[in-house]
Amino acid sequence: MLAELEGLIAGLEQLSGAGRLLLLRARVYRAWVLIDEGRPAEAEAEAEAVLRVLTRTMYLTNVWELELIALVCMGDVLCALGRHEEAETIARGHLPRAEGHLEFGLRLLLLRSLLGQGRHEEALAESGRVYADPLPADAGAYELATATALHGLGRHDEAKAEAQRAMTGCERYLHPHHPRVGEVQALLARMASA
Repeated sequence: MLAELEGLIAGLEQLSGAGRLLLLRARVYRAWVLIDEGRPAEAEAEAEAVLRVLTRTMYLTNVWELELIALVCMGDVLCALGRHEEAETIARGHLPRAEGHLEFGLRLLLLRSLLGQGRHEEALAESGRVYADPLPADAGAYELATATALHGLGRHDEAKAEAQRAMTGCERYLHPHHPRVGEVQALLARMASA
């Protein structure tokens, strides 16, 4: 996937005007792929570069959505780097202006950042505030976060049921080698050994 994105990005480098937004979007996706490949430091540099460009182009009225997408990506990078407090700041700071799938992404980022800090009770409370229907790419993510919070609180039966829902969603929409499938399997294995 990364090689295809690199080729696309090289082609988009030559565009100007509104076409530059396509380039920025492709670079955000490259950052997410780098996270999935276990290269969060490179993903951080890429997401920061996109956000710098967006800051310089805020006069364009249609960049707010791309900015929020880049911020969600940056939050994912920060979680991958173990910098959960910074990710929480991004999520809380931008939730008021998000809606739809972007609200879902920021709420999921908030859940992940709270879980990364061991704040399971808060994460479980926040999990009840996710309103938007997830995109197929987000299948199982919300359920995984909820299961992790429940497991952290020692509510193992509820956690197992939620993890099974996460796995069902993952199996329906995601490739078997998607990182989220592995995360759900790892959580189920930890619960089985507990």
